[in-house]
Amino acid sequence: MTLRYCRSAAALRQCCCGSGVTGGGWHRSPRFFCCCRRSWYNGTMAKTEYVDILPELEEDFFTGIQSSDRFVHSRLVKKIALFSRKKKAGLKVRSLLPAIAEIWAGFSEAEKTAWSNAGAEMGLNGWRLFVQDQTIRILNDMAGVATPSLLHQSWIGNLKIEAPASELKIVQLHPKFYWISKKVTGKKGMYEPVLITEDLALPVKISLNYSSNLVETAPGSFAKFYARFWHSYQGADQYTDLEIPLDYFSGWKYAEATLTELAGYVIRYDLYFHLKNLTGDLYFDNVEAEHSAQNWVRDPFCKDILQGFTRAFYQIPKHWAGVILPEGAIYDSIYKDF
Repeated sequence: MTLRYCRSAAALRQCCCGSGVTGGGWHRSPRFFCCCRRSWYNGTMAKTEYVDILPELEEDFFTGIQSSDRFVHSRLVKKIALFSRKKKAGLKVRSLLPAIAEIWAGFSEAEKTAWSNAGAEMGLNGWRLFVQDQTIRILNDMAGVATPSLLHQSWIGNLKIEAPASELKIVQLHPKFYWISKKVTGKKGMYEPVLITEDLALPVKISLNYSSNLVETAPGSFAKFYARFWHSYQGADQYTDLEIPLDYFSGWKYAEATLTELAGYVIRYDLYFHLKNLTGDLYFDNVEAEHSAQNWVRDPFCKDILQGFTRAFYQIPKHWAGVILPEGAIYDSIYKDF
């Protein structure tokens, strides 16, 4: 017998199991449920099914299923076989580790020390930098191993000008404050706004490592990396540039410039690369804009200088954005075997 509830006498009289009851309410039924409650049961109660799995197929079956969200419908679902680009990159690296470890084991102590010194420039130990570098080489069918350098590591920034272009200019914005969207830990698909504040305090030092292969195409040419400060003094807006002139043809070298005085109140500053009346390539790495004992450059090691607006950085481009970018002028992160 099963205890069930009928809401009215009329419903109970129509029920297949309601004999002898004159009003709605709880009653005992010889059937599993009353017909007046059948639709409610079918719409809300949990359903179960049974699947017979052959013993030899059990392992394959259970490795192909996973638990779904228990707060929506508690059930087993098929595992998603697709991987994100980030996960795929991680899988490639892990699959290459045995081969890379064998190469590393064959290095002398002097070679390992050279990789450690180079890795320290970007906050990595020698092994991690070598894994990053050698993975790129293997995936791009490049033979041998790279020579570690203190001036550039793995990915580098590249500005290229080809005809018909003769000018290229990119910018990294540094407003006094901006909002980003940050993932809420433990909440699927939930983000919260986070305020990023950059209070500029003098002195400011900008620096970079670079190599160039540029050719002048017309008078008035220049190549420079600079910071432009927008500041207010006695009620008037002023602009001050802190520049690093770049050689047209040079091997890898370090360059820096420092600003110690600035009149009035600083509103913001932006960083620029600007090439004019030139063709060829500029390579750069380890970019810095240091103040308040911190480097504020986003992507200082040039891993992805094309990264624009993202879900997190929705108010400003995350890295660099084109200002003057005609046909024939491109910028990107590349790996070059120097």
